[in-house]
Amino acid sequence: MPNNLADTWRRSMALGISPDQHSPRHLHNVSDVLELRREHRLQQVTPALNDLLADDSSSGRHLLVLTDARGEILWRVGSPDVLRRADRLEFSEGADWSEAGIGTNAISEALVTGRPVQLFSAEHLVRTHHEWACTAAPITDPATGRLLGVLDVSGPLDTISADTLRMVRCAVRVAESLLGTPDGGASVSASPVRSTSRQGARRPVSAVESLELLGDKPAAVFRDGSRVQLTLRRAEILALLDSRTQGWTAEELAYELYGDAGTTAAIRTEMFRVRSMLGDAVESNPYRFVAGLTGRSDSGRVLRLLREGRVDEALEAYRAPLLSRSGTLAVQLLRDQLDLALGSAVRSSGDAGLVTRWLSTDMGSADFEAVEALGRLAGSGDARYLSFRALSTPGG
Repeated sequence: MPNNLADTWRRSMALGISPDQHSPRHLHNVSDVLELRREHRLQQVTPALNDLLADDSSSGRHLLVLTDARGEILWRVGSPDVLRRADRLEFSEGADWSEAGIGTNAISEALVTGRPVQLFSAEHLVRTHHEWACTAAPITDPATGRLLGVLDVSGPLDTISADTLRMVRCAVRVAESLLGTPDGGASVSASPVRSTSRQGARRPVSAVESLELLGDKPAAVFRDGSRVQLTLRRAEILALLDSRTQGWTAEELAYELYGDAGTTAAIRTEMFRVRSMLGDAVESNPYRFVAGLTGRSDSGRVLRLLREGRVDEALEAYRAPLLSRSGTLAVQLLRDQLDLALGSAVRSSGDAGLVTRWLSTDMGSADFEAVEALGRLAGSGDARYLSFRALSTPGG
């Protein structure tokens, strides 16, 4: 056993904590904790931390915990199964998880050392905690350096890894960055619109007018007329969200965007930034647009016009390929689907003018079937047909 861990075990037992004791002392009832939350500065950053680390879905396997500066648990978020497991250890709101409250654990070590720490299994003093692994890090006031509390992620042994430590460190940096903003928890977005919510400066969902995903300069457009540029990665995420109403889990998005190397930590970080920019327009677990927002992108408008049979307007609206700079396979498939849908509608329209306009776009220029359709509609001697045929004939 490392010396520092042996020291904390000795301190804990000197305080009367027995390895066979599994009940922490309780400082407040849950009803009192609700009042403590309202007055605590970490209240301002809990939405961001939930976005980054929490998983309260039915399949979630880890617990997100926030304590105050003494180690008293004020918040915890997890699936029903993980919460039940935590309840058996009294790992719950109002419980004291400092060294004096329950002995050596990741939260107590973060309080004592002032550094991020990770404890596995029998490194915990109390034996009933040996089936758990815990990762914790202190959160401090960026202006004064004063300890505000501890962020902890805990779960069964196979749910915590070295990646968890990196995730917790990242989340603490985000929390401290938000605490350092002038309004004490505003969005990191450079958005000109401010929210009235005390829990972060997210835009209300009503502020989102549309998303521009066609072309190479993706952006979010708001009802006040402002337009915020999107990074390519965030635009790719929004394109996927826009593609299905049932939403995506963090694991699904990680695989679609990064392949086998994808991690949920990367997705949660990006989704925090997306939600900071778009506000309540994006829901979590799974990640999805709120009702009524799906299809409000320019690419979604093209598909909606096609479904309504307004092919002429759809062609007019389809000004450029979907995220033309993206090489992500999932986005390429969406791009191809949009091309196929519009191409099929144009070819079936029986309108030589529409077919000509489609073939004149970058998206339709390689549509050999549309060239043949134009030949049938305008005649094999038509100059438009002959010019497009010369350009699109395979091997020509």
